[in-house]
Amino acid sequence: MRKVVIVDDEAAGRQLIKEYLEDYPELILLGEANNGVDAVKIINEFKPDLVFLDIQMPGMTGFDVLTHLEELPQIIFSTAYDQYALKAFEVHAVDYLLKPYTKDRFKVAVDRLKQNIDENKARPLAESLLMDTPKFPERILVQSQNKLVTVGLEDVIRIEAYGDYSKLVTESKTYVSNYGISTLEEKLNDAIFIRVHRSSIINLNAVKELNKYTKSYDVTMKNGDIVRVSRGYMDNIKKLMF
Repeated sequence: MRKVVIVDDEAAGRQLIKEYLEDYPELILLGEANNGVDAVKIINEFKPDLVFLDIQMPGMTGFDVLTHLEELPQIIFSTAYDQYALKAFEVHAVDYLLKPYTKDRFKVAVDRLKQNIDENKARPLAESLLMDTPKFPERILVQSQNKLVTVGLEDVIRIEAYGDYSKLVTESKTYVSNYGISTLEEKLNDAIFIRVHRSSIINLNAVKELNKYTKSYDVTMKNGDIVRVSRGYMDNIKKLMF
């Protein structure tokens, strides 16, 4: 049995989810909210296992709601705005339902929920985005103190491995992503972000100069950072030289 809360500012949206839930007796509806403030209260009070969460709502957005929760349940986003899938790049969620969605599409989300329960792990939202979203994200959602903030990838000068995580370096600040550097490499536009070391990815648009030595290269970035190019990734640099 899984405890469920529905959060949507539209009554029709909440009603549709309730109707679809009738096919799943193992999902027990505890309550619902029509705005972000009430959503935080009811989720923190009932501690549900799953929340169907809208994004654009009065009071605070669905992303804002997540930053105010005492415990993070599994999330299935339900929204009319497909662009927020990109902002949700760093949020671990089961699925992203784009309104209007069918009962069959709803079933896919519930099946993913069951799969996550069976595997005892959350599936990154980035792995379950709708197929019609852009191939490469333009923004990334990262943790900043007790909030989730979006960072434009055009502002990221370089990415540095940080254990199982990654550091995203911009002109003004360094952010930590929950994703490892290899996972980010797979998601980013390889025409802009290239791997030059097992611990480094650089933004080509932020390169100031390339320094060639006898058997190696260093890349100087526009913020003054110097990134070493390892032999294993030398071909990535050579492809850019004409």
